[in-house]
Amino acid sequence: MTFVQIIDCKTDRVDEMNRLLDSWAEATQGKRTATHAIMGRDRSDSTHVLEIVEFPSYEEAMENSNLPETDRIFREMTALCDGEPTFTDLDVVRDEQLNKLVLQKFVDEVINKGNVDAADGLCTSDYREHDPSLSTYDADLATAKAENREILEAFHPAITIEALVAEGDLVCMRMSYKGRHTGTYKGLEATNRDVSGTGHATFRCKGGKIAESWWNWDDFGLMRQLGVVEAQ
Repeated sequence: MTFVQIIDCKTDRVDEMNRLLDSWAEATQGKRTATHAIMGRDRSDSTHVLEIVEFPSYEEAMENSNLPETDRIFREMTALCDGEPTFTDLDVVRDEQLNKLVLQKFVDEVINKGNVDAADGLCTSDYREHDPSLSTYDADLATAKAENREILEAFHPAITIEALVAEGDLVCMRMSYKGRHTGTYKGLEATNRDVSGTGHATFRCKGGKIAESWWNWDDFGLMRQLGVVEAQ
């Protein structure tokens, strides 16, 4: 479950606070578990500052807190504040809109623009993809990218999202697609035939990224359009 920590403090040394946060980001690069951090200043009170930090889970937030760099930065931050900062710890119980936006970006960037490497920034490092058309039903990110690259280069598909429904950490997508077979696909040379179809996919999101996906396509219908199998 996504976890958010809000740090509330009073300070008139905002520029120094900004530089301190930059220092923390640099010192913890490759070690910190925070996925997103913003700092905001109260419009009605310029000395009232909030830092909002997001983590994939409470446990990973605790890992971040235990870093020696985090302890040092906190002590330096406290010195910049008028009094001790206060903390509010939140378990995120609803974040469906963000998850839907991540899915929309995945479809736009990875599939419709054919930028397979964009998946690196949109999926977790332990991402798993389940698709009967792939060589394994439990593909890791590297395998999924390699095999989906062949599909995208063979058909240059354009997906239209017909509907997105989100609940908790899951997003379900109903879609349609169109493309043209202009490259080799599973050993089949290009036929230059137009193809189209529909499908469904379900995604599990974690920390603002895609952690797992399940895809269902009419693969038999695709093979029929390519002339590999005869229509019954």
